[in-house]
Amino acid sequence: MNVDGVEDGGWELDPDDDAQAAVEAVGRQLKLWREAAGLRPAEFGAAVGYGENLIYKIERGVRIPRPEFLDKAEEVLDAGGKIAAMKKDVERARYPKRIRDLTRWEAEVVELGAYGNHNLHGLLQTKEYAHALFEMRRPAYSPDKVEREVAARMARQSIFARTPAPALMFVQEEVTLRRPIGGTMVLRQQLEHLLDVGKLRNVEMQVMPTNLDDHAGMGGEIEILKFGDGSVVGRPDDQFSSRLISGPKETRILELRYGIIRAQALTPRESLAFIEKVLGET
Repeated sequence: MNVDGVEDGGWELDPDDDAQAAVEAVGRQLKLWREAAGLRPAEFGAAVGYGENLIYKIERGVRIPRPEFLDKAEEVLDAGGKIAAMKKDVERARYPKRIRDLTRWEAEVVELGAYGNHNLHGLLQTKEYAHALFEMRRPAYSPDKVEREVAARMARQSIFARTPAPALMFVQEEVTLRRPIGGTMVLRQQLEHLLDVGKLRNVEMQVMPTNLDDHAGMGGEIEILKFGDGSVVGRPDDQFSSRLISGPKETRILELRYGIIRAQALTPRESLAFIEKVLGET
């Protein structure tokens, strides 16, 4: 059984998250069900396998209950499916707001183009690589926040299973293939994953060699999203917001720059061979 201080039955909720009301409502309902069953917080915690401190936090709406916590509460309180049904209410709060927004946009794109210059694009990362990236953030993330961010990043990769499949184009700097984020084995697994993704029919993977003397990507990372209605937006790499650039002048500049970057990079076939070469050297 988990003890107080080990709160893996829920996630921290950002204070300014607009999903706060839903999480608080679920907490109130759980408290009512617990009290109706005649259980004190400590007794309920023992029954579901979590600490009393976590029960208080979930009931106050400051922790987001995990699906498995709600399943266990459903079983213990014999709620006739009513508690399990709450999983839908907290689902959108499970990931940070900026990631929920980004996931919604990525669910609607028909074409996505991205250029990365210091680490691999989030849609390309393995779980281990992403975990290592979030662990090295400064100021340091809490273990809970690292786990929540990694889970959100992995969930975004459902874009590869979409039907119809969107066109996905990635240009990665050579250094992002060589920097041993998480160690040598993590990097090897990551390179193997890139080879698998790069062979998908709707994916174009390109590498930008370091020794290029003319480079249109010196202004930083680029991401361009195109939608079915013909609209185009750009997304800057910003960990603090999920804002999009939608002005025609700005998006036209991004598209021009990205087109030149793709022309300067290795072709997709050359790039896969390059990644295989780096894997052999790692």
